[in-house]
Amino acid sequence: MGQNDRVSYKRFKRRIIQRSGSEGPAASTPLATWRQCQPSFELDTVRQRLELDSPPRHREPARRGPHRETENTPRTFTAEGRPATENALQQGWVWRAAVPERGDSDKRRHALQPFALLDKTSTSQQGKSVMKLAAPSLLNDYYTNLLDCSCNGVVALALGASVYIWNSETRALAGSLDPSPQPGLACHRTPSISCLSWSRDGSTLCVGTRRGEIQLWDVERKRNMRRLPSHLSVVRGLSWKQQLLSSGSALGRIHHLDPRAPEPLVGAVVQEEEVCGLQWSPGGDWLASGSTEGLLRIWGGDIAGVTWSRQPITTMRQPSAVKAMGWCPWQRKMIATGGGWNDGELRVWDTDSGTCVTSANTNSQICSLRWAEKNKCLVTSHGLPHHQVNCWSWEFPSLSPVYQLSGHSHRVLHLAVNPDGTQIFSAGADQQFHIWDV
Repeated sequence: MGQNDRVSYKRFKRRIIQRSGSEGPAASTPLATWRQCQPSFELDTVRQRLELDSPPRHREPARRGPHRETENTPRTFTAEGRPATENALQQGWVWRAAVPERGDSDKRRHALQPFALLDKTSTSQQGKSVMKLAAPSLLNDYYTNLLDCSCNGVVALALGASVYIWNSETRALAGSLDPSPQPGLACHRTPSISCLSWSRDGSTLCVGTRRGEIQLWDVERKRNMRRLPSHLSVVRGLSWKQQLLSSGSALGRIHHLDPRAPEPLVGAVVQEEEVCGLQWSPGGDWLASGSTEGLLRIWGGDIAGVTWSRQPITTMRQPSAVKAMGWCPWQRKMIATGGGWNDGELRVWDTDSGTCVTSANTNSQICSLRWAEKNKCLVTSHGLPHHQVNCWSWEFPSLSPVYQLSGHSHRVLHLAVNPDGTQIFSAGADQQFHIWDV
């Protein structure tokens, strides 16, 4: 080792020691449980949290070693699911009812109001959005999932550290979940939201943050139902299997939770790479998890038990991260995935054989995809070069484009479809929310 190398290493070591003494271990520092042969999945006290509140500036390569998400200190939960001693980093939300719009002549101020009307067409035109609404503070992060529509037509959209609830039938803003004020917590440390998901019956909204917190909300009654045991890293995916909730993290952990149980963690598995997509099949028979290294894993529906060694049923690979994914509602065991910027390929996989049955090159980053069951079509949203929404017809094994929807000026990060499949909702990095008639 040369002199410059020794100086660099000493400087690196000194900084690690200083930071560990003031704010807990760095992400690359082994936790106190490193001597254990098997990782602990107990519901443990989170004494040292990973600071992952801001969007990453670059993507790190896959982590090759195991990453522990829990420590050995016992953790006690109340009947409401909250730790007996609240951690200062835990974030709560409060419900705020929507304020009726006023006749504000300041267009700039009006455009900064979530779901404020920016443009509306008098007649429906193919390829053009029917309404264009404001979505200020939408995080421009490919790996987030910030838009979902419930079976009742209620849209949830995360903007910054708040979640806005919008009724697609009345086209009115119902209210929002806003961070509750916390003494001593600076505004810039308020954790932004990384993903959200409605339960299949539309009664519960689950919200995950960049600090690994997970909360359940009964939006109709406007109350917090439960705070679930959190990950130690960004919550990258949420998916429901009837009353069970599965969550995936940036450290590769997949937790299966039963919110009704006093001890909600009922199962867990791990993958080496960062989870960036997670979805249960419509019948709850299989769970698909996507990784940043292009691996699509299919897990069995038996989730009972916490184990380190459980293996997926099938593993498939594509050249880019598997973030955009969706099970076909009417073709059993078929799942679609979208490739990133270096790939741009739309694929449909047979999870029985682990093979790609058809594909289409879009020549652009695929940010999100959704199936519209009643129209038997697949909807994808894209980044460069056209920032558009595409609709595809799917009749096994044929996949062909139907039409393109243009209107966003930056990449279209998120998609949702209303319950009867007549409208598509899209949210883009241009901080706009579009409604499209199908």
